[in-house]
Amino acid sequence: MREKDPFNELVKLMQQLRAPGGCPWDRQQTHATLRPFLLEETHEVLEAIESRDPGKLKDELGDLLFQVIFHSQLAAEARRFDIYDVIRGSLDKMTRRHPHVFGKQRARTAGQVLENWEEIKRQERQGSTESLLAGVPRTLPALLRAHRVQSKAARVGFTWARMDEAAAKVAEEIAELENALLTRRKSRITEELGDAFFALVNLARFAGTNPEDALHQAIGKFIGRFSRLERRIQRGKKALSDFPQDELLELWKQAKGRPSSRVTVPRRKPGKSLAPKKLAARKNPDRPKPGQRYKRNL
Repeated sequence: MREKDPFNELVKLMQQLRAPGGCPWDRQQTHATLRPFLLEETHEVLEAIESRDPGKLKDELGDLLFQVIFHSQLAAEARRFDIYDVIRGSLDKMTRRHPHVFGKQRARTAGQVLENWEEIKRQERQGSTESLLAGVPRTLPALLRAHRVQSKAARVGFTWARMDEAAAKVAEEIAELENALLTRRKSRITEELGDAFFALVNLARFAGTNPEDALHQAIGKFIGRFSRLERRIQRGKKALSDFPQDELLELWKQAKGRPSSRVTVPRRKPGKSLAPKKLAARKNPDRPKPGQRYKRNL
């Protein structure tokens, strides 16, 4: 009999909720119907981390843990696995993938740890026809998924070698997007817009910036400035729709804390590079081991 503790009590509670005479709602759930709740709880954990509130984080982690136990209980009822199989599998995997802690390997830096990790995963996949990129979930937010895909490809040498090359690729993709806009073909615009996003994510990786975090920060900045704009307009007892576009632009500049004088942005011809003539030759942050060759057709 397993030792009585809070974790096992939570597992027992889940079993009671699913048992005959338990909670009608919990008894109706499946792996598929629980998907939105798992996603919601994950985002609430992320929000709690951002709030830096330990009490809130504790509560949200508990809710996320309950989702893991819920899915494990469904699998146990189908005689596939239970929560203890999940834990044992995680223990085995983490022990195997940390040989620098539990074995004889050495890793002095986080970069070396990642190299070892990918090599261990490669060995685990030996004999499998599954792609190196198959482990990146399709359900990740698109920017984060692109970042993960590019990082994995880069660790085996499929990447640009320097930041200036990545920046030039951004300029190239934006030029192609501008040409697509002239065609007014939605399918082509969508394709080129996706390529431009993908190239920007790659540049963010070279800069050591998570693109998801960067966009999240930009959204927060826009919301803050837009709220200031709304308050300014509301003080005059007017609505946004009462202002012509040029006046809204001037008010927006004021909300950004910039002078109201117009700023002239020089136009450039489609296809002209946005990349600076020279960038610091920053090396690829996911550089593979010496001897591996970089490929330049990203």
